[in-house]
Amino acid sequence: MTEHPHPHDDEDHGHPPQAPAAGHTHDHAHDHGAEACCGSHTASVALQVPRARPPKTLAHGAVQTPIRILQMDCPTEEALLRKKLGGMSSVADMEFNLMQRVLTVTHEPRSLEQVLEAVRALGFTPEVVGDAPAQATAEPAKPWWPLALAGLAALASELSHWLALPVALVATLALLAVLACGLTTFKKGWIAFCNGNLNINALMSIAVSGALLLGQWPEAAMVMVLFTVAELIEARSLDRARNAIRGLLQLTPETATVLQADGSWQPVAAKAVALQARVRVRPGERIALDGTLVSGSSSVNQAPITGESLPVEKQAGDAVFAGTINNAGSFEYTVTAAADQSTLARIIHAVEAAQGAKAPTQRFVDRFARIYTPAVFAMALGVALLPPLLLGGDWLSWVYKALVLLVIACPCALVISTPVTIVSGLAAAARQGILVKGGVYLEEGRKLRWLALDKTGTMTQGKPAQTDFIALNDWPEAQVRSLAASLAARSDHPVSRAVAEAALRDGVPLQPVEQFEALAGRGVQGLIAGKRYCLGNHRLIHEEGRCSDALEQQLAALEEQGKTVILLTDAHSVHGLFAVADTVRAGSREALAELHSLGIQTVMLTGDNAHTARAIAQQVGLDDARGDLLPEDKLQAIQGLMAGGATVGMVGDGINDAPALARASIGFAMGAAGTGTAIETADVALMDDDLRKLPRFVRLSRDTHALLVQNIVIALGIKAVFLVLTLAGLGTMWMAVFADVGASLLVVGNGLRLLRK
Repeated sequence: MTEHPHPHDDEDHGHPPQAPAAGHTHDHAHDHGAEACCGSHTASVALQVPRARPPKTLAHGAVQTPIRILQMDCPTEEALLRKKLGGMSSVADMEFNLMQRVLTVTHEPRSLEQVLEAVRALGFTPEVVGDAPAQATAEPAKPWWPLALAGLAALASELSHWLALPVALVATLALLAVLACGLTTFKKGWIAFCNGNLNINALMSIAVSGALLLGQWPEAAMVMVLFTVAELIEARSLDRARNAIRGLLQLTPETATVLQADGSWQPVAAKAVALQARVRVRPGERIALDGTLVSGSSSVNQAPITGESLPVEKQAGDAVFAGTINNAGSFEYTVTAAADQSTLARIIHAVEAAQGAKAPTQRFVDRFARIYTPAVFAMALGVALLPPLLLGGDWLSWVYKALVLLVIACPCALVISTPVTIVSGLAAAARQGILVKGGVYLEEGRKLRWLALDKTGTMTQGKPAQTDFIALNDWPEAQVRSLAASLAARSDHPVSRAVAEAALRDGVPLQPVEQFEALAGRGVQGLIAGKRYCLGNHRLIHEEGRCSDALEQQLAALEEQGKTVILLTDAHSVHGLFAVADTVRAGSREALAELHSLGIQTVMLTGDNAHTARAIAQQVGLDDARGDLLPEDKLQAIQGLMAGGATVGMVGDGINDAPALARASIGFAMGAAGTGTAIETADVALMDDDLRKLPRFVRLSRDTHALLVQNIVIALGIKAVFLVLTLAGLGTMWMAVFADVGASLLVVGNGLRLLRK
């Protein structure tokens, strides 16, 4: 897991790092979501796709090229490509995103054309993804009349057989139906068979060919027609899962009204708007780009980004996000991020990347599917050969049963059930302002037993105000406040800012500070007028041996009220005491109560003093609170909670939370909206500061796991029933097609239920 740097925390006065450190390795295995696992598709809508990453050169000289393959439908196509490209010495690695139908190939610099030619040899049409956003179109629309003709011919063949008309007529009509709708299936099946891959196209081609050879003319025709119709329905169903992510792209308008050099306002393409450009937004318009409001005020519907149900009031200085809706007033803002770097763009990219991180259930299903198909194929061979050879059974009867088993052998329903469910869960979470960075975290969330939370900026608002000030040792109050405010103004810590803001409000002058330094988990220090001063917490005073009984009594009285105390010291003694109080976030108590109802215990880990920690814990209903913790202490606390094998989450928003966030089973970043680092590094990013999203995430995780289990049971259960029926002589080929495709439709529909949550 990577570290989770955040803008503020309750121990450090420094700035967050700009790059994550290495930790957990995320599984970037291949997503097995597919448009349809059953061969060719005739859907022909233009699909707006996100900006794919352009080819890039790696450090060792290899080139990484994303290739869009519109016919890359399911893991069976992935297996074909893996076998074909894996045998090429110029190809070093491959990454598949089947939900987006993009194959990223790591290859030698001059071998791209060889790679594309190998892909074409499999019957696919590769398209190198460029730097610009693309309008990817699905496979060209096939005319509807061949399928309609095939259906009519199959029905006529069935009717002719029932009326005992000449066999030649029955056969002719059946062959017409098979040729009208099955040529693509036969072509794909032949390519797969030649490459040693038994996908559904190969299995269906063998089964239909076998039925024709056995003289089962009407049944062969009806099976091919039903198969073609069913895969169309399946393709449309799976498109809904893909469009759940793509729909986010439609949230941003294509143009923005931008101030020109001559003072006029002109519509400009959003992707062409420069940073710091001034943009005007009218009531009811969607905001095109991220920015900072500079003029006017309004209420903004931020639900597409943060999942907040109520509009948020915006004034000068507040951030606005692309894709959100201006409700009331007109305002102007300056652009702070390019179109492809907006918070919404980062969310879309993160959710798409998350599709490649397989959940544990998906890894199990993939391993099982690799065994299942060859096993059933071997069983079909046994059914076709052993009873006639050893028991004197009827060849035609047992070969027919074997052909039915071949149709049942395709694991499509089983394989597609997991990625569709995971992607639906990821999309449902994103709509609620919860950005989950992989299926593994979405599924692991149900196992959480402990949730550790930071205090400042997480449990509390992170915007404390100074409540008390005491000058000590007969030092003038103005001098003490000036020294303290001069140090505090250089820090971005919320407690320091409260001291600095109070001084600024009262007109206290600031002094130049040299050699300023943040003391992790303790405070800050610097030279003022050539003399070193420290502004730090209770821990720092103890470590420097400057605490006294009288001072301890003063500190205890303030800390028991839930206030945070920082002190101004020089090399000899303490000269000032500043008490700051923060307010608990709205909904914190409700969120913790919901977590407890879900069986999750909670603990606060904070660098603030133990008295304040206990006071806050009592207010919100925490199970435990631990104060005076340094970053390494937080890390040890997480390790202690995980020692018994428990799944532990850590919620924080600061740089000093990073070690604990990195070590926890799942790291939750607070208030990630507009914070690119948090979006890119957190396991789960809560786009606003609402802790009530934590129990929502846990419930969604449990619902996702329940649907995964249901889908596996449905897929395997239906297969098992028809396997028994076939061996008992009750199963027919068309029933097997319904069993295979029907199971696929059931698991897809079941998985898509998450989108309604």
